[in-house]
Amino acid sequence: METFFSILNILLIAIGALGIFLYGMKLMSDSLQKMAGNKMRTILAKMTDKPIRGILTGTVVTAAIQSSSATTVMVVSFVNAGLLSLAGAIAVIMGANIGTTVTAWIISLFGLGESSNALAFPLIAVAVALPMMLTKKEKLNSISEFIIGLALLLIGLHFLQNAMPNLEEYPNFLEAIATFSGYGYLSIVLFILIGAMMTCLVQASAAMMAITLVMCYKGWIGLDVAVALVMGQNIGTTITANLAAMVANTMAKKAARAHLVFNVLGVVISLVVFYPLMSLISEITEAVMNANPYTMPGEDGYNPSSIPMALSIFHTFFNVVNTLILAWFIPQIIRIVNWMVKSTEEDEETFKLKYIPVHFMNTSELDIESAQQEIHLFSQRVLKMYDFLLELTKAKSEDTFTEYLERIKKYEEITDRMEIEIAKFLTHISETVGSKEGSKKISAMLRIIDNLESIGDSIYHISIMKKGQHEQNFSFGQINDAHLLKMYECVRQSLVVMTKNLSMNYDDVDVTTAYQVEEAINEYRNLLRDAHVEAIKSGEYTYEVGTIYSSVYALYEKIGDFVINVSQAIAKSQETTPAPVPEV
Repeated sequence: METFFSILNILLIAIGALGIFLYGMKLMSDSLQKMAGNKMRTILAKMTDKPIRGILTGTVVTAAIQSSSATTVMVVSFVNAGLLSLAGAIAVIMGANIGTTVTAWIISLFGLGESSNALAFPLIAVAVALPMMLTKKEKLNSISEFIIGLALLLIGLHFLQNAMPNLEEYPNFLEAIATFSGYGYLSIVLFILIGAMMTCLVQASAAMMAITLVMCYKGWIGLDVAVALVMGQNIGTTITANLAAMVANTMAKKAARAHLVFNVLGVVISLVVFYPLMSLISEITEAVMNANPYTMPGEDGYNPSSIPMALSIFHTFFNVVNTLILAWFIPQIIRIVNWMVKSTEEDEETFKLKYIPVHFMNTSELDIESAQQEIHLFSQRVLKMYDFLLELTKAKSEDTFTEYLERIKKYEEITDRMEIEIAKFLTHISETVGSKEGSKKISAMLRIIDNLESIGDSIYHISIMKKGQHEQNFSFGQINDAHLLKMYECVRQSLVVMTKNLSMNYDDVDVTTAYQVEEAINEYRNLLRDAHVEAIKSGEYTYEVGTIYSSVYALYEKIGDFVINVSQAIAKSQETTPAPVPEV
């Protein structure tokens, strides 16, 4: 019983220590994103399909935000938006793998040994003092958060080290490790599978890397076992993205599978040259540390820091070399991915968030990009819904008319749900977004989706009026039908301009054309209003029919008002706001 409680105590301390470690990493990531603000989004927006640039971008971004998952989410968003091809996405994912090695180096250089805890508290003291001593508090607060995050990471590692008992207390465990390690390549494959499964369970490759490095430092496992676990972790870390992609679109699935294929191929390449590679890593480590990483506790020349150092060297070597090799085979990886995920035609009339991840991630500033792409899709759907009105007018048969009437109703339901889900997401990320630019953009987006949903409602109301006209079988007259068609075309032009603007970075949008189109709509509405009064006077149609006619063109003009509200929201998100136009 005493042994049970001692093991339980060790597990609880280890879990708590990992919690502190992961929270420290999250704090570091969030603070870096706040400091980067728009600059980070600009870097991401300028990615190209050139492999070298994509790899460098993935490396820099992942090293900066300390989250390969966040980078993967961003990559999927850009692929779906058509801003990045699958080939470009694979290049960025390769770079993201290199960027993840920064975590191992932070732990190896600063987080192991007694000095780690001693360094943590002075870091916290500096972090607390910085905002008090200097004036520019917004940036300094982010810097302070980063330093506190690093300190918490070190504290978590310190407690994790202390949670590991002495080797002598658990001889059976060491015997089991020794037994499993005695089967050559088979043992390596076994520990790769264990590393992959453990990472899948923990759902945090950084946490598994920390555990592996601490076990190495404590002498619980040797270098070969540790390297096999790390290779398994590289496979296991792709499972999260693949699970998330199960409910995503085809391109998201392909990007996630590409990550898995790249890491599996990397492991296969490493296994082929495993023992020569380990000899090379050992020689490099011995040159740097003056200690052989294969030396175990109790043997002459043992240095507890040598294995973690060798592991960090291997992790970097593994990702860099595999990238250098596999970057030449991106077309072949695409073929494999295309075979794994068959492209199917998306059902556009089924509600599904395309760019926003199903499980919200705290990537704050980067998530703004996903929301922007989702809003652009929202606008495209509204435009398609608007085009159904013309199909209603042209319908020659009852079945065709009913079909488009039902499609408009279905799209109206989709617009309602899209507004709710995007608003939820924007509210969620607004709690963590740090930059003023990001906050302004979120406010603009909330206003935009409200107006997009109102456009959908107006289109639906026009369809109901057309349904009444169809059922009662009356006409507005040839001239008035031509007037409504021209009004339809004017409003459609405004929707096209709006959709184009929403596809761009809001800072680059010139809303002048949008205002010009809105002015043309208002002028034509005034002409129709005057003509309508004259038609009533002359008895061209009854007052009841005229009321429906005037309601239709008024709704068209109302759509134009909602469209210009979207342009105003974009303008307000920019640094220089044009002269305000009263919202209707």
